[in-house]
Amino acid sequence: MRVLLVEDDDGVGDALAEALAARGHLPTRVRRGADALTRHHEADLVLLDLGLPDTDGLEVLRMLRKVADVPVLVLTARGDERSVVRGLRLGADDYVVKPVRLAELLARMDTITQRAAVRSSLTALTHVVQVSDVEIDMAARRVRAGGDEISLTTKEFELLAVLARRLGTAVSRQQLMDEVWGDAYLAISRSLDVHMTQLRGKLKRPGLLTTIRGFGYRLGE
Repeated sequence: MRVLLVEDDDGVGDALAEALAARGHLPTRVRRGADALTRHHEADLVLLDLGLPDTDGLEVLRMLRKVADVPVLVLTARGDERSVVRGLRLGADDYVVKPVRLAELLARMDTITQRAAVRSSLTALTHVVQVSDVEIDMAARRVRAGGDEISLTTKEFELLAVLARRLGTAVSRQQLMDEVWGDAYLAISRSLDVHMTQLRGKLKRPGLLTTIRGFGYRLGE
């Protein structure tokens, strides 16, 4: 796997790059957010620190999500709830607080990239789903509501797509986390709640996305 490691700390960056290479990955390390924005197309996965010398990592993530769907795993010492929530809302595929065990980090990386590969193959086979005045174009990864295009993060679209493929059917929280994050046991339950709240707010269609208490969610009025 080609990994773009965005880390300005030489000790951490060099050790992590060495560990990744020893396990068969192809790491490229950069120190600045600007480098991440110009070299993301060379990677299958971006490992993004937030404490960068030129630009805050959350701003890098925001700009990156405007131009690319490359999987992004935030790897940072910043573990406060506000930063975690902001990172997830801005489109991070996962958020891991340092220090982290290497085996866990590798498992999360594999989960993210495997899920991205499955999504890519599924979207080639799916179509446009219409529910009320909301149009979900699976292949183009676009959503329109009342004729207006709605800007969604990668995770928000993926959650909506899972529900759209089962239109009118209740989908469990575990199934959503399995399909979007790749493994319900590695996914953070709070991540699902954050993304669903954000998705509801953007769609602005009360009743379209229903919470099934104690179970999950359903798309469709």
